[in-house]
Amino acid sequence: MVSNYLYLVLNLGSLSIPLLYSIFEKEFHFIKYIKYAFLSILLIAIPFLIWDSFFTSTGVWGFNSDYHISLLILKMPLEEWMFFFCIPYACLFTHEVLKHYIPNFKLSKKASLWVSVALLTVISVLLLINFGKWYTTVNFIFFLVLLAYASKYHKEELRSYYPSFLVILIPFFVVNGILTGSFIEQPVVWYNNEENLGFRLFTIPFEDIFYAFNLLFSIQLVFNYLKNRNHAK
Repeated sequence: MVSNYLYLVLNLGSLSIPLLYSIFEKEFHFIKYIKYAFLSILLIAIPFLIWDSFFTSTGVWGFNSDYHISLLILKMPLEEWMFFFCIPYACLFTHEVLKHYIPNFKLSKKASLWVSVALLTVISVLLLINFGKWYTTVNFIFFLVLLAYASKYHKEELRSYYPSFLVILIPFFVVNGILTGSFIEQPVVWYNNEENLGFRLFTIPFEDIFYAFNLLFSIQLVFNYLKNRNHAK
C-alpha cells in the first residue's frame, strides 16, 4: 500500500527543498519570481502533457499502478501531471541559484559552440538511423530545433545552462532512475523499447536526457523572457 505513494513522494520531495528555500532565503528570495516561474512552466507543460497523453494512449510508455494513486486523467496518473510542475520548478530554481551565486559558472563561447555543434551532429545522425521510432523521432526533432534556435538567438544562456544541466542531471539520475526501475522491483514508468533506441543509462532510456533538456530549457527561455520583459518596463 505504501508503494502506491512512491511517485507522489518523489514529486513532493523534489519540490519541497527548492520551494522552502525560495520562500525563506532572504538574499536571493526566488519566490519574488513565482508568477513568472509558474506561467513559464504552465505554458511549456501544456504541449508536453499533450505529447505525454498521446504516447500513453499509443503505448509508447505507460504507468505501473502499483506505484501511483488511482486517480487518472487522460489515462495518466495525477502524479504524472504533477511531475511537469514539481520537477521543472526545482530545476528552474537550481539554474537561477547557480547563476546568482556562481555567475562565472559557464562555458567559454568557444566551448559552448563546440558542444552545440557536437550535439547537433550526433543527434542528427541518431535521428536519421532511427527515424520512425516514436520516442526517438519526436524527442530528437524537438531537441534539434530547440538547440538550433538557441544557438542562434540565446548563445549566452546556453553558456550558463550547459554546466547547470550537468548539475541538474545528478538528481535527475536519482529520481528518473527510481521511476524507470532502479532500486525497486518494477518501474513506475515503463517504455516500449520498439519506440526508442533500446539503450539505457542504468535503467533510464537514453532519450530521457534530451527529453529533460527539451522540457527544462524551453521553460528557462520562457522564464527569461517574462522576467526580462518585466524589468524592461
